[in-house]
Amino acid sequence: MNQPNENEFLECEKRWVYWCLIAAAGWFGAYTFLLRGGVFCNAQTANIVLFAMAVGKGDVKGALYLLIPITAYFAGAFFSEYLGKTVKRFHFLRWDTMLIGLEFLAVIILALLPANVPNQICQITLNFICSMQFNTFRQLEGTPAATTFVTNHIRQVGSHLAKYVRHRDAASAEKVKTHGLMICFFFAGGVVSTVCCRLFGYPSLLGSAAILLAVFVGLAHADLSYEKNLLERVPRGH
Repeated sequence: MNQPNENEFLECEKRWVYWCLIAAAGWFGAYTFLLRGGVFCNAQTANIVLFAMAVGKGDVKGALYLLIPITAYFAGAFFSEYLGKTVKRFHFLRWDTMLIGLEFLAVIILALLPANVPNQICQITLNFICSMQFNTFRQLEGTPAATTFVTNHIRQVGSHLAKYVRHRDAASAEKVKTHGLMICFFFAGGVVSTVCCRLFGYPSLLGSAAILLAVFVGLAHADLSYEKNLLERVPRGH
């Protein structure tokens, strides 16, 4: 493939990457809620509400329990920001690629853990990597987009659909499609994860690992071939 010019998008900004990552995130969310303690790993709004409710009820044990995923998410944002700027000097793979590789290895390990392992291990790990992913992958071909939750995507669909109905402009229609597809892939990941959890139990997390492996291979191929001279280029949104 030809090397992209400065006006083209890096592989880590492409649609297929974001579709895969948000499908994996939907998989994570259903998995942790169904099998690993009834908490969400993708984002922390629900956990903050549950934390506030526990404090309000004087449930110290419950509040401390919910601080685990919240703290892990905070740490993931910090370390992804720090490491993303640090690994550039290696000039081998982009941070985006290395992160997906680390996610893949972590998910493999989690999927193979026995059922009696404390749920907090899975919760902390998935919260940490979801936060790192959210902080690293920020724009889908120029459009701000989250890869771990869909709240903003739902808002964007509603907002741009209203603009399209009013003005019939192609740009709004494209935004509706972009954010709508992100919701669909997240939903599909959650559905498939739920089915797999019921059929296979704890090892069902391996399905999300397969998605991450596909992304890693695609990004590594880009880094080592047609984007080899673009490792210093910063993805949009950073």
